[in-house]
Amino acid sequence: MAAVTGLFLIVVLLAVAAPLALYALVRSEHDQRVETDRETAERLARRDTDDDGRAR
Repeated sequence: MAAVTGLFLIVVLLAVAAPLALYALVRSEHDQRVETDRETAERLARRDTDDDGRAR
């Protein structure tokens, strides 16, 4: 019975910790973003494709 209780506690701990870890990772990525104006963003987006419209 103790093994089942221990396994249950591990599962509950992972169920709580996983979303919190994911939230922390997404939040840290959000804090590192570079904000640009629309004109700069369009220029950067065009630089990612060839004249034929194919991605590099």
